[in-house]
Amino acid sequence: MIDSTSDDLFGALDELFTRLISISDTESIDALVELDLSFSQVRVLFALTQRDSPIPINEVADELRLSVAATGRNIDQLVNMGLIDRREDERDRRVKRVSLSEAGRKVTSNHIECKRGQLREFASRVPTPDALRLVEALEPILAGEYLRAFTQETSR
Repeated sequence: MIDSTSDDLFGALDELFTRLISISDTESIDALVELDLSFSQVRVLFALTQRDSPIPINEVADELRLSVAATGRNIDQLVNMGLIDRREDERDRRVKRVSLSEAGRKVTSNHIECKRGQLREFASRVPTPDALRLVEALEPILAGEYLRAFTQETSR
């Protein structure tokens, strides 16, 4: 059972994140819209930003909860657009590994930097006493295991 403190925290975080996300959505999504990417293609791109090395297509499909066929079609289109690189696995030629191309990294990093810029602008507008209290409240949460445990649970 969730207590009222959790409900209050959820309400405050939900409102904060909803407002922050909506502030920068128009700007940051414009570049993706210009490329005429589908939502699934955008999800593939951002899934690959989390990876340091090329991964098999079936792992991308599992992570996004899409069929391998649908993921493969999206990857084909992204390869044709030059946003993803696809290579045969060195040990098993039947396996295709994918990663962001330089152009794909540029598209995703521009999107993320736009979001970060908007967040920085918001942070600069918060009065110093409120900013200090917020930082003080967030430090133990960020240093603790809360996010790490949550991330591990949701990635399964």
